[in-house]
Amino acid sequence: MKLEVKDGSPIEVKDTIFSCEYNEGLVHQVVTAYMSAGRQGSKAQKTRAEVRGGGKKPWKQKGTGQARAGTTRGPLWRGGGVTFAAKPRCFAQKVNKKVYRKGIKIILSELIRQDRFVLTNAINLPAPKTKELVGYLKGLDLDRVLIVGTGENQNLMLASRNLPHVGVCDYSEIDPVNLLSFEKVLFTVEALQKIEGDLA
Repeated sequence: MKLEVKDGSPIEVKDTIFSCEYNEGLVHQVVTAYMSAGRQGSKAQKTRAEVRGGGKKPWKQKGTGQARAGTTRGPLWRGGGVTFAAKPRCFAQKVNKKVYRKGIKIILSELIRQDRFVLTNAINLPAPKTKELVGYLKGLDLDRVLIVGTGENQNLMLASRNLPHVGVCDYSEIDPVNLLSFEKVLFTVEALQKIEGDLA
């Protein structure tokens, strides 16, 4: 298939990468796994065994009219432990490389079908100015956009820092959540060719 380049002639890309049939279950699995892997999993609470104190019996077993109690650190007491205390754990889900790559292919194909995929030859800003980038994006009729390039474009990185709805990343750093979070995705031709090589 051929993709239109905003400031150049159309380029030929592989159908096996950019014309994949949509698979909702696979995309959901890949997105969920990526988000789960980003969770800290550091939540921690104390059980009644781990709370300090409670070694002395609060009152004698019988004769007070109160319910019997052996510790002041039980879950029903203020300052006591938690019944089913949360412990640090890993939320990561295993996803095979082939499945992950397939998920990225499907997302890229769907972006093209939904007209959310934009292609440009190169992004050359004369200065690291936010105003320059805003003007460039306005010329392409883009607002909430993820810009994917190759290497470190210092001017682009500095110009985009103060724009809340603009993301910039290298082609090797794209992920399913980033690709789906923005209204449009702007690729340079070089980044597209590199990704095509990686996913082939």
